Amino acid sequence: MKFSELELIKPLIEAVTQLNYKEASPIQEKAIPVLLEGRDLFGCAKTGTGKTAAFALPILQKLYLRDESEKYPRTIKALILAPTRELAIQINETFEIMRPFVNLKSAVIFGGVGQSSQVTKIGRGIDILIATPGRFDDLYKQGYLDLKHVEYFVLDEADRMLDMGFIKDVRKIIKYLPAKRQTMMFSATLPKEIEHLVDEILNDPVRIMVSSGNMTVEKINQSLYFVDKANKAKLLMKLLENPQIYNAIVFVRTKRNADTLCKKLNKHGIPTEAIHGGKSQNARVRALNHFKADKARILVATDIAARGIDIENLTHVVNFDLPDQPENYVHRIGRTARAGANGDAITLCCYQEMSELKDVQKFIKQEIRVCDNPYYPMTDLSEPVKKGAQSKQQHKPNRRQQRRYTKKK
Repeated sequence: MKFSELELIKPLIEAVTQLNYKEASPIQEKAIPVLLEGRDLFGCAKTGTGKTAAFALPILQKLYLRDESEKYPRTIKALILAPTRELAIQINETFEIMRPFVNLKSAVIFGGVGQSSQVTKIGRGIDILIATPGRFDDLYKQGYLDLKHVEYFVLDEADRMLDMGFIKDVRKIIKYLPAKRQTMMFSATLPKEIEHLVDEILNDPVRIMVSSGNMTVEKINQSLYFVDKANKAKLLMKLLENPQIYNAIVFVRTKRNADTLCKKLNKHGIPTEAIHGGKSQNARVRALNHFKADKARILVATDIAARGIDIENLTHVVNFDLPDQPENYVHRIGRTARAGANGDAITLCCYQEMSELKDVQKFIKQEIRVCDNPYYPMTDLSEPVKKGAQSKQQHKPNRRQQRRYTKKK
């Protein structure tokens, strides 16, 4: 469906053209009319399906169409909570692109940096505030945020809020808001805790389930390489010789692994940046900007740092380490093939990660295609060492096991 069929005003049609949106995605097509009617909404959709525009466009339209006497002075009329600084920044970028078309000002606030510039911008007057829970609570308690005019509240990436332990903060922030408001909540998955939150904070909501939270994006070409843990970096460098891998986000489990792999790739002549929770906000923003500007070909990231990151025309995602939680596999590979584009997801799996691989394939309800690895075939079939336990006795691989992981299925 075209955006012009969604009863959007002309300035916003021009804005979506500026954003290079061709047609409305399923979540946009279903959510925008509901939100324009003023209904509360819960939207469950996969990553990369256009949820930001699904709530941004209705909010901007309703604010734009207010009576002239109600538009000034600028006060916070819409509040959007996001779990990570990177996602908050990206949401604000969308509003900033649309600002010239509707003359509505937004600001983003997040921790990890000084608050003075954020406070100054708020003090000059804004219509829309995008915030992470921690910094929002800090500034509210200091008296910098006037919330009595808030009419629209968005809770984005609710499941990630839950994962990161922010739900208690969210409940506290909701108490600061006017009872009479339109509330919108979006999530990529639907655990029981999120269902309870929907019942708690939404008023007779319309529920839009675009897809099951455990399904992967259809247009992602998934492939799997079996390789020893010690040879993963070498195999990755070999795969990166393929010029079709124009850029990639490489996911690792730990901050230490991110820094180590980043150094190895740079030493090998592959421009790489690392992003994780141990880096300062300025360093994370700088790394992300370098990657977006093609100054770095590879972005090595942990799950928490990368959730919500939206890179235009990202060609590949690499699971250097398999995730602890299978649903994180879906979130990872969802960084590519966004907004209907195609993309590739490569997974490097050592024998010690076979349990995690099994969980992922069970979660996505399909087996990932195994590719031949003639460069560094898997030979280490020792059992994984459990935390706090002694290493189990290693066993020698038999020929059947050897064939299973070194030959293409």
